[in-house]
Amino acid sequence: MTERTRHPWVASLSARIGFGLQAVAAQFEGDRGAALIRAGKLAEQHGYNAFFLGDHPAWAPECWLHLAVIAAQTERIRLGQLVAAEPYRTPLLTARLQSDLDRISNGRSILGLGIGWNAADYGLGENEFSRMGLLYPPVRERQAALEEAIAIIRGVWGADPFTFTGEFHSANDARVDPPIQIGGVPLVIAGAGARTLGQLARLGDIGNFGAGPAGNVTTPADAQVRLEVLKAQCAAVNRSYDDILRSHFTHWAIVASDERALAAKIDRYFPNGLDEFWGKYLVAGTVEAVAEHYQGFVDAGITFFVIQTLDPDDEESIAAITHAVAPRLKPAVGL
Repeated sequence: MTERTRHPWVASLSARIGFGLQAVAAQFEGDRGAALIRAGKLAEQHGYNAFFLGDHPAWAPECWLHLAVIAAQTERIRLGQLVAAEPYRTPLLTARLQSDLDRISNGRSILGLGIGWNAADYGLGENEFSRMGLLYPPVRERQAALEEAIAIIRGVWGADPFTFTGEFHSANDARVDPPIQIGGVPLVIAGAGARTLGQLARLGDIGNFGAGPAGNVTTPADAQVRLEVLKAQCAAVNRSYDDILRSHFTHWAIVASDERALAAKIDRYFPNGLDEFWGKYLVAGTVEAVAEHYQGFVDAGITFFVIQTLDPDDEESIAAITHAVAPRLKPAVGL
């Protein structure tokens, strides 16, 4: 059983398909942090519901720091990590960083947590855990540690000093100034495995999965299978399936006005052609083609999309998603 109910922000999206933007400055040779800040401001300007940064300190600007800067320069958009790797920090440090972000943003933060993954498994270089000098425990241990971390994060946000002794984490007489938003900070739990979806049903507010390292959920059929598992996990703990915002992640979306312009953009980003990873996971097309792609996931039961761009200055694609693709999508009925 769970006492968790629908978060107010999730409830506010119940009648429509939502969109979040995530930016990575991989295609930018200048100040990458400044590029991410620009992207966050563009996301608000173009009507996204949320803006996210990944958590990869070994090769990308620090996420909480840059989200705080964006928070100070925006007014409406939600801000979070997609997702923070739980093993990279102690739970108390995560609680402090998130509460500070929530206060700076006047209650607009989203906390995204996951167990981390091995970049080498997807041909993306050395395991980030190894780069950071951290152990890379088995999946089951990281899943158990995630659950302990959530208990501590929420515990130290309470009214009284909190003590917890677990197998992987502990806290002693600890308290952090809590977040200020009504309903608390919504929690993303990333991943598509049955155990992870069970944790989501009991503890989370937003589920997020996608192709490849985001959960191997590549097609609408894949998504439908995983959502049926989530539905069963929710039923097992007497929680409404609709309490969960069901999000799908795109590793990179490129939109252009026509096929010729699209080919030119792809050639600019991939002068030597698409490699194995992007040949599988890039979403690229005209507005009509990209809308058709996402409609398939909507029909499978997805209610939110996080669109990643590796070029924070590709305003054409950023704007096209919310102004041209989103209006073409029709919410699914009865899912």
